[in-house]
Amino acid sequence: MSALSDQLVTYAILAYLVAMISHAVEYALGNARAVAAKAAAPARELVGVGGSGGTDGTVSAPPVTPAEARPSRPAARGAVAGEIAAWVTALAVVLHLGAVVTRGLAAERMPWGNMYEYVLTVTFIGAAAWLAVLWKRPQLRRLGLFLTLVMVLLLAFAELKLYVQVTPLMPALQSYWFIIHVSTIIFASGIFLLGVVPAAAYLMRAGWEQGRRSFPYTLARRLPAAAGLERLTFALHAFAFPLFTFAVIAGAIWAEAAWGRAWGWDPKETWAFISWVVYAGYLHARATPSVKRNVATWIAVLGFLTMLMNLFGVNFFFTGLHSYAGLS
Repeated sequence: MSALSDQLVTYAILAYLVAMISHAVEYALGNARAVAAKAAAPARELVGVGGSGGTDGTVSAPPVTPAEARPSRPAARGAVAGEIAAWVTALAVVLHLGAVVTRGLAAERMPWGNMYEYVLTVTFIGAAAWLAVLWKRPQLRRLGLFLTLVMVLLLAFAELKLYVQVTPLMPALQSYWFIIHVSTIIFASGIFLLGVVPAAAYLMRAGWEQGRRSFPYTLARRLPAAAGLERLTFALHAFAFPLFTFAVIAGAIWAEAAWGRAWGWDPKETWAFISWVVYAGYLHARATPSVKRNVATWIAVLGFLTMLMNLFGVNFFFTGLHSYAGLS
């Protein structure tokens, strides 16, 4: 089972990579639906420009012919590439799920007993949540380029730097609180992982809509409208934050039962608290009318950076009661 899990992870990375390339093709060629809608939109011109006059002081442009309304061949190919990317992403998520499940079966426990398994599961939650978003809002499909890029980078890093052989769960983790605490924090972290994608995309797209034409704003030229990206960012964070709050509380209860104190300012506890404060600050800023949307969104991005620090920085550079969550 362990070998099968390793193989499925490799296949999942390759599938995410293919999906990313397909999304990049769509991004480069454009979207057939958008081109067709733009070509088919009736043009209205001011009187005096030419054309047949109307009673309302405007003239209508000549009707668009079917040939003109038809999307260009590159745009049509881009749309096909986008559809392929969505289906390949779904395949990658299935392979990803298989890797998580078989890892758990090989270990005969829940598959999040070390950093490798934690990253493997968090990325699966993020990718599966993306498919749910895509199902409800297919117009956001181009975000898949950035989501699949994140999946490839994180999974490749986990395989190259974090991988460890399957081992039994440490005695300190053998508690029902292990399932309650870690599962909820993994789920919340996966949604935060997804949430940072539209957050970063919004910051770039908002700059593009404001007329900025330098890097990285040029990357957002064909992204969905900034307002929709910002609403998605808020929705994902508003959903994940209560789960994260519960996970922190559950961790404190578990610490009380295991170590005789609910909170000891262990490095991982400290950074979890920092993340909680930053995400609470984002939601507060988002609900405050006087705070600009881009300022609030930067706070959300900062929150995800604190989560990365808690996952990687704390485990690599600090020691504490949570050191068993590292590379062994």
